[in-house]
Amino acid sequence: MPILDRLRQELDRAGQSAQQAFDEGKLRLDLFRARKSVDRFAQRFGYALYRAKSAGQADLPPEELASHMSNLAAAEAEVRRLETLIAEAGKTHTSLLQRDKPTAPTGNASSDTPAAP
Repeated sequence: MPILDRLRQELDRAGQSAQQAFDEGKLRLDLFRARKSVDRFAQRFGYALYRAKSAGQADLPPEELASHMSNLAAAEAEVRRLETLIAEAGKTHTSLLQRDKPTAPTGNASSDTPAAP
């Protein structure tokens, strides 16, 4: 039953495509959250600097500065990791779509020669 086999293949392909789209959407949501996290860490760092300057200190204590820098670096690394995963997922999805795209029939071998005028 070739028609049922073809239908099953198409359903499998559609299911894979939908799963990849779902996974990419989840990654994009995670990326949004990671960027918000970077913003929150930067805001806390800015507030800490402002409070230190308002209190007449030249700078933050070294351990507090190191903590803020570490938090920001880790959050930015997570954003870069997620951006890389999204880029790879997009390439995989595109290659899957191109691979599974049906090709048009080329016709018979005699059509490869130019037609006589």
